[in-house]
Amino acid sequence: MDLNERIKGQLSEFPLLLYMKGTPDFPQCGFSAKVCGILKASEKRFAFVNILEDHEIREGLKAYSNWPTFPQLYVNGELVGGCDIIEQMFESGELGKILDTVE
Repeated sequence: MDLNERIKGQLSEFPLLLYMKGTPDFPQCGFSAKVCGILKASEKRFAFVNILEDHEIREGLKAYSNWPTFPQLYVNGELVGGCDIIEQMFESGELGKILDTVE
């Protein structure tokens, strides 16, 4: 399985997926911690991939998403954005509407 197929498989398996540095319980950067906090506040179950444990995903996802930084939040297979975008969407209420589309 090539890298793009792996990423597509992860995205199809988990409707709410966060590619992050570390884990939700032990984030390894402030941006990942902030997005985890927002998702936890939303009370939606989410999956995560620790990109620090998978160099191939870490580098390949940048090309796949055309987004150079982490974390990256995907909802229903679509990239929503990184920390700044997620934070703005959370504050405006827009993120809640998007998360409501996740079962």
